Amino acid sequence: MAQRILLIVDDEENILRALVRLLRRDGYTLLTAGSGAQGLELLAQHPVGVILSDQRMPGMMGTEFLERAKEARPDTVRIMLSGYTDLQSVTEAINRGAIYRFLTKPWEDDLLRDNIRQAFEHHELRAERDRLARELQAANEQLATSNQGLERQIASQSRTLDQNQRLLELSREVLERLPVGVVGVSDDGKVAVANSLAHRLVGQPSGALLEQEAEDVLPASLQEICHLMEHETTFERHHVSLGTAGGPLTVHGTRLGAASGCHGNVLVLVPEQAGNESGEQSNG
Repeated sequence: MAQRILLIVDDEENILRALVRLLRRDGYTLLTAGSGAQGLELLAQHPVGVILSDQRMPGMMGTEFLERAKEARPDTVRIMLSGYTDLQSVTEAINRGAIYRFLTKPWEDDLLRDNIRQAFEHHELRAERDRLARELQAANEQLATSNQGLERQIASQSRTLDQNQRLLELSREVLERLPVGVVGVSDDGKVAVANSLAHRLVGQPSGALLEQEAEDVLPASLQEICHLMEHETTFERHHVSLGTAGGPLTVHGTRLGAASGCHGNVLVLVPEQAGNESGEQSNG
């Protein structure tokens, strides 16, 4: 528990001594002042939690002192203890929030001790509430900052995805417009890529090759080249027949995976010109 500091203000020395004797047993740190001016000085030097003040004092009335104490330390809990019953000024001070409770002299010991204990509990609950409010505000600010960072990250990722999507669409269009057939076969034996010309050259309708087992949909001559490329980085063979109505092809093969995580073979099917006498065959 935090230290409980009680400031007692009264111009009568015997009253101060009596209150100190009574309240010392409750474990408070006790500060005493003989006037409102002294009380304000002590208030500026110590984190006072509760103030117990007389009303009728020379130089500064208790109501004025407590109002000034409220301005100096708004978190203090202020109690007036007085036999002077100027109800109008006391009531006004209570209405302005300067006084938490008003007790009369002579006091009843147990009642006074209970009121001071409750005042400290009130002060500590309010301090805890303020602490939690500050922590909540800090957490909300941190959350807002995190959300802003997350929004920026999402926006950046969205832009990257949009750009990648456009590049993918462009790559597909370029692939479709190539004057050669292109077939990509992954290491698990499936056709991953095939443009429209490749479909026509192997005699399959558009899209029929994709995601199919190469051994089920590719001509035997292309399957043979894929097997030969298991130990080759590049490969080229002329006069390849696909067993379709089309003429012979030159097949260029490239092994993928050296610079990416994608492993497989890419076959480029180039229709040979009629009357081409080249019969050379390399790497195969």
